[in-house]
Amino acid sequence: MQNKEEKIKQLSPMQEYVIQQNGTEAPFKNEYWDNHEEGIYVDIVSGEPLFSSTDKFDSGTGWPSFTKPINGTALTMQTDKKLWVPRTEVRSSSADSHLGHVFDDGPKDKGGMRYCINSASLRFVPKADLEKEGYGAYMYLFEEGDAGGVSAE
Repeated sequence: MQNKEEKIKQLSPMQEYVIQQNGTEAPFKNEYWDNHEEGIYVDIVSGEPLFSSTDKFDSGTGWPSFTKPINGTALTMQTDKKLWVPRTEVRSSSADSHLGHVFDDGPKDKGGMRYCINSASLRFVPKADLEKEGYGAYMYLFEEGDAGGVSAE
């Protein structure tokens, strides 16, 4: 497996800008904002599972939005004071990649949180490929009756 530095060298300029320079990609012009396929989203550098399509929703912002992470320990939060109002930045725990920001204006019936994430920080693994790519342990997210649900949106 490649180390972090080797993986970062293989990133596109936009991916490097987002995850290493805390950048933001354009809304509605990114890979996953309108993805409705079942699967999980992993850190582009480490491959750490971060979000599930079962928790993805259309926030109208033009970025992929999720109500919660797969596992809270996969993320770290820190205060971002770059704008006129402080925001909560979301980073991956394993690779320290900048992912986006979290806000408290998400669906109230799903906990009220909106994780607004840059597509450039993610890699999507379709449900059909989870076993093949070593993420078979996450198939439970797509089982009927699971707390995660089965709907992609």
